[in-house]
Amino acid sequence: MPSAPIEKVAITDAAAALVAELAAAHGPLLFHQSGGCCDGSSPMCYPRAEFLVGDADVLLGWVAGQPFYMSAAQYEYWRHTHLTVDVVPGRGGGFSVEAPTGKRFLIRSRVFTDLEADSLAEEVVPTGRRH
Repeated sequence: MPSAPIEKVAITDAAAALVAELAAAHGPLLFHQSGGCCDGSSPMCYPRAEFLVGDADVLLGWVAGQPFYMSAAQYEYWRHTHLTVDVVPGRGGGFSVEAPTGKRFLIRSRVFTDLEADSLAEEVVPTGRRH
């Protein structure tokens, strides 16, 4: 019997509740894992219609009904890492939709176990599609 695929990204209940609030106000959203200097490794959350996913972005999975992307170059460094989107009090990235709420998304990470790494399905590849 085949096992369930290993998820690369997850979300906490608290973060999922904030996503639900934000989606009610802004419509469909998407996450893009920031790799820039200004926001560190904050996951940025945008209205889906306002963010152009590039050909070199990879879809890691879905969290709270929203797609989660990362650049292929950054994924090369994080490919062995499971990501969990969480939320904490504080000011988020200026362009991320949660910024005015007094909360910010952050990533908690861990290296995949050997069993998980062995079970990972085909490697994630650039989407080449736009959402």
